[in-house]
Amino acid sequence: MDINEELAKAQVLVEALPYIQKFNRKIIVVKYGGSAMVDEELKRKVIQDVVLLKLVGFKPIIVHGGGKEISKWVTKSGMEPRFVNGLRVTDEPTMEIAEMVLNKVNKSLVSLIEELGVKACGISGKDGGMLKVEKKFSGGEDIGYVGEITDVDTTLVTSLLKDDFLPVICPIGYDDEFHSYNINADDAACAIARAVSAEKLAFLTDIEGVYKDYNDKNTLISELSVSEARELLNGGTIGGGMLPKLNNCIDAIEHGVSRVHILDGRIPHCLLLEIFTNKGIGTAILGDNSERFFTTNI
Repeated sequence: MDINEELAKAQVLVEALPYIQKFNRKIIVVKYGGSAMVDEELKRKVIQDVVLLKLVGFKPIIVHGGGKEISKWVTKSGMEPRFVNGLRVTDEPTMEIAEMVLNKVNKSLVSLIEELGVKACGISGKDGGMLKVEKKFSGGEDIGYVGEITDVDTTLVTSLLKDDFLPVICPIGYDDEFHSYNINADDAACAIARAVSAEKLAFLTDIEGVYKDYNDKNTLISELSVSEARELLNGGTIGGGMLPKLNNCIDAIEHGVSRVHILDGRIPHCLLLEIFTNKGIGTAILGDNSERFFTTNI
């Protein structure tokens, strides 16, 4: 036995202890998407992370997407996936496929969690009337059954947490006429985190975090206050899919979520590395008056 190797393992546990104490019984919403959903080995590692969070005292909620899988099945059905400003154009046949695929993904995640000995319950935003929506337009264009969340009823998800279940939520909601709508998973995760007063919201993405200069990989920002995030947005250096994501982060912080994390889901065990180590590996967005671990940023 290599004693130094064993001591290093012990040091990791000691470093994690204050975080375990601080976040015991606190809610963390994990938005799960991107490549980490496609690679089976990465999928297993993400689920291991979330199960560990639960077993050490967190109350995790998974909100998942399924965009790549939906596009695959839309194509298989002889249709062409279409997007406007990053939002999927969702006609009635596409909506049927999206709901079918998201429910399939949902139950596969539940199975992985149950295999690890934790009770999980897979639901959609339609269950218990959790996610109420209205039709969302993109630049004035009608893009079909794409929903903008207007209300979150937390009764069901709160009951599941109380009964020691790990909720796994797919982003489908109802409008007032009980039509089904596809919801952007980032938007759903943010709205749910706000509604349940989550301590943390973590986005698993295909990017390492927020960069001061995206073309310079040495400019990854470990911590970002809301004011600094707004400066970056106003400076025009943030673009693509990061722009709405960062706006969601700011919105979550301003509505009571303590910290929001943007992580590279392609890195094995990224959740544990971000939450249980001093340095972390992604970008943490926090309130202007929150405690910081780093004194220099942007």
